[in-house]
Amino acid sequence: MENKIQYRLIKKFGPSIFHVRIPEEIIIKLNNYVDKVVQDKQKSKELDVGKNLVGDVTQELVLEHNFIKESGWYNFLGLCINQWIKLETNKEVKKFEIKNSWIVRQFENEYNPTHWHGGHISGAGFLKVPKSMGSHSQKEKNLAYRGGNLQLIHGSRMFLCHSTLDLTPSVGDFYFFPNYLMHTVFPFKDTKEERRSISFNAIIDDEIYNVYGR
Repeated sequence: MENKIQYRLIKKFGPSIFHVRIPEEIIIKLNNYVDKVVQDKQKSKELDVGKNLVGDVTQELVLEHNFIKESGWYNFLGLCINQWIKLETNKEVKKFEIKNSWIVRQFENEYNPTHWHGGHISGAGFLKVPKSMGSHSQKEKNLAYRGGNLQLIHGSRMFLCHSTLDLTPSVGDFYFFPNYLMHTVFPFKDTKEERRSISFNAIIDDEIYNVYGR
């Protein structure tokens, strides 16, 4: 008689990640906004905060606060964060404040080194993705090609602990994570198309974020 084992896989170590889809109408508004800003050389220069961020990319545009609310981006982030925190802690978020939100315009051979964010909660997602981001130079490689991927990093590689999660960009995908979670974006090649992503930093109730108490 074949032995049958009842089991469940427990994965409670490491930070929680919340994956959602950005509504199509918000994606359109965000892309139209960026395209319009890029055409306005003066405004494009004013909103470019690339010199203050770690990425080696073409442009990093901070979103204006009035647009964040008018576009529905603020409400979308707030709704998702409340659902995520409720799921994880069974607590209601009563304080939600976006510190900043910005667009990263990345092109061939550009990258974002390993870094982390401020605030309490951060996230990253995709508004435009090239049809192809290249392939291995060594064609015989069996490893998955990571060009253009967002990689989340936590801890160190050990037995049964991968420590990294590679996310292939897809328009509309958005990932929420705690501010301290390290992450990086790999360079890509063989295309002149833009990889356009969006990120944010936000603050929530201190009594929810501060798990150590007072």
